Amino acid sequence: MLIIVGFVIVTFSVIGGYAIPGGHLAVLFQPYEFLIILGAAIGAFLTSNTKTILAGVGKSFGRMLKGPRHKKDSYVEMLSLLHQLFKLAKSKGNLALEKHIENPEDSSLFAEFPAVQGDHHAMAFLCDYLRLLTMGTENPHELEALMDQDLETHHHEETAVASALYTMADGLPALGIVAAVLGVIHTMGSITEPPEILGQLIGAALVGTFLGILMSYGFVGPMAAALGNIIEADAKYYHCMKAGMLAHVAGHPPVISMEFARKTLPSDVRPSFAELEETFDNLPPVAN
Repeated sequence: MLIIVGFVIVTFSVIGGYAIPGGHLAVLFQPYEFLIILGAAIGAFLTSNTKTILAGVGKSFGRMLKGPRHKKDSYVEMLSLLHQLFKLAKSKGNLALEKHIENPEDSSLFAEFPAVQGDHHAMAFLCDYLRLLTMGTENPHELEALMDQDLETHHHEETAVASALYTMADGLPALGIVAAVLGVIHTMGSITEPPEILGQLIGAALVGTFLGILMSYGFVGPMAAALGNIIEADAKYYHCMKAGMLAHVAGHPPVISMEFARKTLPSDVRPSFAELEETFDNLPPVAN
């Protein structure tokens, strides 16, 4: 919702700051300037991006409105799940995880943590690497290198839409100049008209530059930045899982592994050690 509030403030500040001293709002309504700028921007956006990126644009708007997917409670639940999994692995061996990770939707252990179980991407990431543990992967450095490659690929895919929006924002001021130049050309064709007519034509041409800059720095650019920040925040979820699993592979007990994972989190979503300890103490016994 912050993005909506921001857009309202930008619109009110710009339009209000123009209208309150006596500016005529009707002058800013130039549909042909809108057509040139928005049409060219949309056409360039379609030309420069793949179908996958274009399909992701619509989903990104909803994501920008909702903000980061994971809050503090989400991390507490995820760390609790990891704690239970590693506790089971320590007591019964890594092979005891196999029946849970092969069919996580039917696992009684995963069912205790519905928010994690319902996150398809998080479950795929977690189960893939736990499966490697059950297959005998014991080198934390090799596992870390593989995780880094996986996370880098995932991050590149996630940021593709934000990068496309940044590119669009960069091009909008130039497209505003294109609209303005075309307006000047139209004005020069009416050079014999009275000054009041020429003034209107010149004003209409300058609206093109105004719209291009406003849409770039007031709307599209901030949208790209907001989406990028949300993606960065959500990526912490996977890095937290990674730290916990690597600590487990290194041989640390579950509570220490969770401390490694907890330390990767930003302060606004990081639970305290005491909060986690209390949560772990209240978890049901781990069933094989």
